[in-house]
Amino acid sequence: MKAWRVAELGEPHDVLRLVDVADPEPGPGQLVVNVLACPANFPDVLMCRGEYQVKPELPFTPGVELCGEVVALGESVDGFAVGDRVLGGAVLPFGGFGELALLNAATTFPAPAELDDAEAASLYIGYQTGWFGLHRRAGLRAGETLLVHAAAGGVGSAAVQLGKAAGARVIGVVGGPEKVAVARALGADVVVDRREEDFVEVVKAETGGQGADVVYDPVGGETYQRSTRCIAFEGRILVVGFAGGQIQSAALNHALVKNYSIVGLHWGLYHRYDPAAVAECHRALTALAAQGAVRPLVSQRLALDEVADGVQELADGVTVGRVVYVS
Repeated sequence: MKAWRVAELGEPHDVLRLVDVADPEPGPGQLVVNVLACPANFPDVLMCRGEYQVKPELPFTPGVELCGEVVALGESVDGFAVGDRVLGGAVLPFGGFGELALLNAATTFPAPAELDDAEAASLYIGYQTGWFGLHRRAGLRAGETLLVHAAAGGVGSAAVQLGKAAGARVIGVVGGPEKVAVARALGADVVVDRREEDFVEVVKAETGGQGADVVYDPVGGETYQRSTRCIAFEGRILVVGFAGGQIQSAALNHALVKNYSIVGLHWGLYHRYDPAAVAECHRALTALAAQGAVRPLVSQRLALDEVADGVQELADGVTVGRVVYVS
């Protein structure tokens, strides 16, 4: 099969190579799928650079989530059959940026019929992260104000839709007029172009000085620091990631004085500690997709030979929504 492989570490465009590799063979509890679609995710970028917490042995094929059609079953696999359309997380080194990929049956789920391949592939990591963050970690309630940073990106766009589905008032923060239009189309009630406006002042104005009840922060660094200036009494700041490149430090005396919570979210740990909750989340997301309440925003659909360019665009921070390889 053809697949993109990383044999040395560096920027995606420099280290990704499209080569011929042996087809994967399923081990016990595993599935081989024909890849129908695979979105680019920031962990793919970090793994190319050698900066992610998971460091696969070289060479490897990135592409951490995908939608595929089952073509082979390993031993002890129940509940799936050849021909099933599924989504889930890839088992490296056989990631989704190739013609075939490997999945663990335990982290594989039926793809919702209401979503096309690119949309279904994009429902897994970003939407599961948003659902666990907003519902399990932050306890978002209807009527509360949710502030979403990077609201036009893959992770942020999911949080906007999930926040609206939960009955929250959503304020999205983006960079540039094109992304403003995207966040509005996603359903954000208020959109702040951080290049033109101070999101702290906008949040205070929009909430009568009370601040945001929940802050969804996949950016980190200064974005986190400034969010502490517009967090509400008993508010919750969700630390989702550090796409801005700087890991923030928390002033715990400030959290004490203002009476807010700093909540970490490592979604992958649920697979280890509470896998039933991951399955519950998928059922909830499938229901929301059936209702039309959530639909991943796919901004680019790439052919196989365009994958390296697409992953580099994500690394450079110039994408909106999801950039997806579609076979």
